[in-house]
Amino acid sequence: MKQLKKKFAVFDIDGTLFRSSLLIELVEALIKEGYFPAKARKMYEEEYNLWLDRRGSYNAYIEKVVEAYVQNIRGLYLKDIQEVAERILLLHHSRIYRYTRDLIKKLQKEDYFMLAISHSPYHIVEPFARKWGFQKVYAQYYEVGGEGRFTGKVQFLDFILRKDRVLERAIEKENLKLTGSIGVGDSDADAAFLNMVSRPIAFNPSSGLYRMARRKRWKIVVERKDVIYTIK
Repeated sequence: MKQLKKKFAVFDIDGTLFRSSLLIELVEALIKEGYFPAKARKMYEEEYNLWLDRRGSYNAYIEKVVEAYVQNIRGLYLKDIQEVAERILLLHHSRIYRYTRDLIKKLQKEDYFMLAISHSPYHIVEPFARKWGFQKVYAQYYEVGGEGRFTGKVQFLDFILRKDRVLERAIEKENLKLTGSIGVGDSDADAAFLNMVSRPIAFNPSSGLYRMARRKRWKIVVERKDVIYTIK
């Protein structure tokens, strides 16, 4: 008997569910706990200040944070990173947006297969997403070599950077159906999977995603402080 395909919802994590960046939280914690040198912060400090002063882009800032992570993760033990990630989640797992939190709970009650796609490191995204009931998690997977140490390489990078390809893979592997599917994201990169689903939602969108959402007449939801509203 042929198995029925499952309805699904796909979410970005950073800036969509989590009210910050799991990558940034991880890098800052690794510096604070002495796993990364203090000078690692200097790699992204300038871009951070430019972004804070509205003279630079968030993408430029986050790219420098990624560089700091890649350059300093090599040689560290997986178990140490997992322990740091666990401590971060104990403190911050509830630092989330109300709109996406409530939507996730609603979709879970309606038996949606819950899928998360993120560009942050897998070893912090996976436990965070599992805490919120996601059944499948895709994120950047940093290679672990002999003795459980990171090599500094990212596995399948070209694949994970294309969120549409990731979703196509998940649909095939998990026996999912696009009919009735829901997608929620906040950045230009999320447009790749939002283009595929039946009900795309641009949540607190970047300027690029906002323009695309208006052009394609996607639902746009904004949450600021204690107010949630939809842009028509």
